[in-house]
Amino acid sequence: MNENLPPCPKCSCEYTYEMNALVVCPECGHERVPAESGADAGGPAERVVRDSVGNVLTDGDTVVVVKALKVKGSPSGIKAGTKVRGIRLVEGVDGHDIDCRIDGFGAMQLKSSVVKKG
Repeated sequence: MNENLPPCPKCSCEYTYEMNALVVCPECGHERVPAESGADAGGPAERVVRDSVGNVLTDGDTVVVVKALKVKGSPSGIKAGTKVRGIRLVEGVDGHDIDCRIDGFGAMQLKSSVVKKG
């Protein structure tokens, strides 16, 4: 294990570990990208995720789907106006930066360009 990893910024746990490109805390589950050496002088640059109308999204927000979405393997897609509660912002694939659970569909990832803060 690497002895030079900083403690978790949320719970101050000293047992953080690397997983791929992230530093993970085993106690609270907080995941973050490790800071580059010398980048701490100005503080970590936080990634800002905006919805389709420009509002800043944060973890735990409630959003509304603004356009109908097709879902593979489902005869009906997600209708415009569907409310999604408790989103989580992630570094997704192909621009899918919201991890969420939608009633009737289960867990999935959405693009921030197809939702608005609600």
